[in-house]
Amino acid sequence: MHHSTNPADPSHLGQSVIGWREWVSLPDLAIRHVKAKIDTGARSSCLHAFNIEAFTRGGISMVRFEVHPNQRSELPVIACEAPIHDIRRVRSSSGIATKRFVILTKVHWLDATWEVDLTLADRSLMGFRMLIGREAVRGRVLVDPSQSYIGGRPRKKKKKN
Repeated sequence: MHHSTNPADPSHLGQSVIGWREWVSLPDLAIRHVKAKIDTGARSSCLHAFNIEAFTRGGISMVRFEVHPNQRSELPVIACEAPIHDIRRVRSSSGIATKRFVILTKVHWLDATWEVDLTLADRSLMGFRMLIGREAVRGRVLVDPSQSYIGGRPRKKKKKN
């Protein structure tokens, strides 16, 4: 699908517009809300994960890992597992290349759900628990860097007295 860069060209109309940061859910991993930075400078998408451990079940290479979906918080901890889709050398923004497990998982935003390659890495020092790279948004949504949370924010649970 070729899109012209001419703003008068209507071929990109009808695509949803996504902000530079959005709340998304990862239904396959039972993660209801995670704040993601839409990073068109990054090729691949990444999820903050720790205690990452490969194992085999029924002849299938799997990975188990834990996620803190909330920024600046150790709670909750969500235990996840998924088949290993790939192992890739990924170069971080600081220039260090490491091998990372890649899983294939669904991302849900607004009323759209699509599958993305997600690398697993410890992002505890990073501001966002998830990065959505350009491969995941190409041809699906247009990124508007002046907008945030177009898809809304999760409702806060009322504290019981």
